[in-house]
Amino acid sequence: MIKIAICDDMKEQLENLCSLTREYCTEVKLEAEIKVFSHPNDLLNACENELFHIYILDIVMPMINGIFLGKEIRLSDKEAQIIYTTTEPQFAIDSFAANPINYLLKPIEKQKLYDTLSLAVSKVKNYIDKSLCIRTSDFYRNIAFSDIVFCEYNKHIVIYTLQNGETVKTISNRIPFSEHIIPLIKDKRFLQPHTSFVINMYKVKRMTQDAFEMQGGYLIPIAQKRKSQARDTYLEYILGKGGNII
Repeated sequence: MIKIAICDDMKEQLENLCSLTREYCTEVKLEAEIKVFSHPNDLLNACENELFHIYILDIVMPMINGIFLGKEIRLSDKEAQIIYTTTEPQFAIDSFAANPINYLLKPIEKQKLYDTLSLAVSKVKNYIDKSLCIRTSDFYRNIAFSDIVFCEYNKHIVIYTLQNGETVKTISNRIPFSEHIIPLIKDKRFLQPHTSFVINMYKVKRMTQDAFEMQGGYLIPIAQKRKSQARDTYLEYILGKGGNII
């Protein structure tokens, strides 16, 4: 399910954006959860406990404008698709700081919003649809990359910890951990900070000198010899650019 957050301090505009987004999801048969926020602080508070795949943000709002809000979202979520809406075209250049997928002027044109949502959804699906097939004691299990918080190697068993708290274990095998994790390492979201661990950088809450604190409170150690590379890779990931302006 794709999660969409809409933030606008004007009630009528918020209701219109929500209505158009719901109509789009119905029309394209997209399973989505849509949450609305009338103040940017409410959205920031919500983001402490959950992340959204798509954010539709007004730019001119009280206390916290949409540009600052988008930049705050980017600090913890590089993969999210941000769509700006505004009556003020002069903020277009400033909006690049949050790397939005598009910048829509109000009044919102239905087809332009639909086209932008279609592009955003395609990018999100490309991100969340990748999966890994592993062999467990019960048979085989497909695990979505987007569900993985981290995996750990212990006595020839790889243990996957998922975002819902579930752990999935492979059968004991003689394949080196370095070979088992190749599909993950090829994906830009994953990093190996320690010989026995691979983390999903999308699920990192913060990086300390010696560990990554993951969603769920898990602490994953950073090996001394990997500290410099781990730091550089993680910073490149959270500061990197992606997406296009249309």
